[in-house]
Parts: sequence; C-alpha cells; structure tokens
Amino acid sequence: MTQSKKPLLLAIDQGTTSSRAILFNLQGEIQSVRQQELTLSYPQSGWVEQDPEALWQDTLQVCRDVLQATPSALSDTVAIGITNQRETTVVWDKESGKPIYNAIVWQDRRTAALCEQLIAQGKEAEVSAKTGLLLDPYFSATKIAWILDNVDGARQRAEEGELLFGTIDTFLLWRLTEGKVHATDATNASRSLLLNIATAQWDNDLLALFNIPRAMLPEVRDNISDFGVVGKSLLGMDLPVCAMIGDQQSALVGQACFEKGMIKSTYGTGCFMLMHTGKEQTVSDQRLLTTIGYRLNGETSYALEGSIFVAGAAIQWLRDGLKLFEHASESEAMAQSIVGNNGVYFVPALTGLGAPYWRPEIRGAIMGLGRDTTSAHIARAALEAQAYQTRDLVAAMIADVGTLPAVIRADGGLVANKFVCQFLADILQTQIEVPAVTEATAWGAASLAAIGAGVFVGIEDIEQVWQKQHDYLPIMPAAKAEALYVGWQRAVKSLLSEKAYL
Repeated sequence: MTQSKKPLLLAIDQGTTSSRAILFNLQGEIQSVRQQELTLSYPQSGWVEQDPEALWQDTLQVCRDVLQATPSALSDTVAIGITNQRETTVVWDKESGKPIYNAIVWQDRRTAALCEQLIAQGKEAEVSAKTGLLLDPYFSATKIAWILDNVDGARQRAEEGELLFGTIDTFLLWRLTEGKVHATDATNASRSLLLNIATAQWDNDLLALFNIPRAMLPEVRDNISDFGVVGKSLLGMDLPVCAMIGDQQSALVGQACFEKGMIKSTYGTGCFMLMHTGKEQTVSDQRLLTTIGYRLNGETSYALEGSIFVAGAAIQWLRDGLKLFEHASESEAMAQSIVGNNGVYFVPALTGLGAPYWRPEIRGAIMGLGRDTTSAHIARAALEAQAYQTRDLVAAMIADVGTLPAVIRADGGLVANKFVCQFLADILQTQIEVPAVTEATAWGAASLAAIGAGVFVGIEDIEQVWQKQHDYLPIMPAAKAEALYVGWQRAVKSLLSEKAYL
C-alpha cells in the first residue's frame, strides 16, 4: 500500500430499500455511516417504482451527513466509489435534469408481455449470445422501451436527443457532476440487454430490437476511471469519483473473489450468488446469467450469476405487511423459539421467481399451514427460504461447471442473522464464511476507488485487507438437509404447475 497520512474513502451505496454513505479507512474499517430508508411504490400489481428525486436528495444528504460526522473527513477523504441497485431505470431531460417518469425498479414486472412476445419471435437465443442474459422484465432495456412508449412525447424527444437514460449509478453521477458526465461502468451496462459483453460496447442490433435511440445511452467505462469531480457546492470539498460498479459485482470485489471459481453470495433485498469464471465467458445450460464481474485496465473478468428476487425483502414484508414483528432482527429469535419448521414452507416469489426458474408471473405462497401453525413458523419459513433458494442456485452452478469450492463467502444485511447463516451451511452442506467487513458491497466500490486514487496499488491490496470474522460449518445430518430441501422443491413445483393459476 502507498503511504499516506490517513486517507479515507467515501462509498455511496444506493440500494433498493435505502441510500447509504459509508466512510472507510484503508483497512476497510467503518469510520462513520449514514442511512436513509427509501419508499417503494406499487401503482399496479407487479409494478415497482421509486421517486428519482428522492433517491438523489437522500443520497446527497447521507453523503453530507457522513462527512460532517467525521472530524477529519474534509481533509482526509481522497475519493468516492459508487455502487448501486442494478437494472433500475431512469430517463430524464438532458437540459433540465428532470426525470420524465419514476424510476422503474429492477423488481418491476410490467414488461413481461413484451419479453414473452420477443421469446415467441425466437429472439432470446440472439440476445443471450450477446448479453449473457435472458429476456426478462428484470433488465433495463424493456423498461426504457416502456417509458418511451407510454410517456407522452418521450419517444420523439429521445430520437431528437433530448432525453438521457441511466441506471442509478449514471443518474447519481450526472447529478453529482452537475450534468457534466453521462457515463456508466461495464458491470451496470452489462445488465441492460443492450451491451455486447464480449466487446463491452453498446450493440446496434440490440438497440434496434428494443427500439432505443443510441443518443440516450451513457458512455461505458472501466470500473476504475476518471468519472468526474463532485464540487464544493455539493459536499463542501472537491472529491473525485474514481470508481463505479453494480452492487453485486461490488460485493464480489469486496469479498476479494478475484480467482476463478471463487463464490460470494449476498443477502440484501434479494440474494445474488456470483462465481468468478475468469477471462472467458461461461455459458450456462441452467438459465443462470453470464455477466461482467469487473473490468479493469480494459480487461474483462466474467462471472456466472444466480439471481433471487426476494431475500431480505421477505422479512421486510413480514414486518411491514403482516406486522409479525416490529424489527427485522426479531425474526431470528422467533425462528429459534421453535424446533423445526413443522412442514411450513414460504416461497417468497413476491415479485416473481428468478433463477433458475425465471417465472415473472408466479406469486408467493406459504404452504403447509395447520391449526398449530404460529407466527414463529412463518418467520422461520421466511428465513429458511433463503437457504433453499440458494441451494437452487448451487445445484444449477454445479450442473454448469461440475464442482463448486468448499467455501462460500456470504455478506449483506441477513448475515447478521446467525440462524440464517447456520441454516445456509446445513442445507448447502458447505462452509459459509462471513467477512470482517460485512459491508462488502460498499467496501468493493470504496476499495476500487482507492486504486483509482493511488492509495492502493492494485487488487492485491484488497485481498490483503479481507479477513474472516465468522465460520459456519454444517451440523445438520446430510439426510435431514436433503429431506427439508425435497419439501421445498415440492412447494415450488406446486406453484409452477399450471393448475395453480386456473
């Protein structure tokens, strides 16, 4: 590491349910953190939106607050790294900066019919070959198309160069640089259905397929780049933005998964498991996604990804929707207050089923209810579901690549729940490692910014910082774990059956 007095790094972590700013030192230790919970709106069944102006104002405020909370921040902070919820789509006026519609969140399913239409036309193979993705409402392209086709005058304005598109990283960067920089990074771009991931360039054929004007799109840059400067008028000091990266890829970096075959699994609003697959793309036969893991110095490293749409969001729903408890952390004690799940399974397909099923129309269900079922059984079923969903991904990855490493590195808000971590180890029959820096997503962006600012030499410094805090080894007999998983498979199969929707 390069010697410096006490350099600090500001990470902007703009997620689905909160905007956070975290100030790290070079050891990955948090100096201060500020968080603002966000509001999601649901205008129709399957629609999920956010107010872009609220995202911006909340992000700006937590950045100001975190810098003010640390006495040395204004003198010692050297760079900003931005990480963000991926696929969430914003379109705004190029001159005024005003969004023309709410942000359409990655969980939104309104474009399912368009995706089905394109699949019926035989387009998915072509799209997957170039993007590594599937035709699903999850990704950005159909969201952009929906806005252009449903907001009065939007398509004409876009074709005349008056509108800009960005995922949340791009929108925040445009605002932070006061409209000077319209750029994204390769990881966020790779989630759009518009990027050829072999070349890391926007693809003309894909733009034509989705009828999206190229002039709307941001410049695609490496994850470490000169993304512009945030001026004193916003943060009280000039700060360069040296790194941007999508949240799940940022966790891959923060967990120091730089060698081929290493896996991280992040449990936030959703759950996302990424396996580093090296410099060559790995094509999945199990409907997993091939994505850009990170791009440094013009060289791309790829990852295989399994996406679960609802993880921590299920616990949030039990808290806010069903009012089963006041604080999400109470779910752990509830789960541990009973022995076993009593045959209760919760399939948390609240916004459809992700990998490896890709069924956007499916909705969640709680099964196996009886007169003796209690709120504790439902809470436990929601937590157990995270392990069962993860095992679905593990099974798909094993089918694709043969074997998996003996260790999975886990992070995200749910890893604070010891029941979840132990149940993961048991159902997967695999060692689960939780890092000392549990804020792996924010740390990934911050550590890349450290390289960009010259206070880290390279990724070897990130590897040096990574340390294990907790180890979870399987204690459940394999036969019992298998029996529980068979119960989960039965529950999912009943939802997937055609009769469930007659």
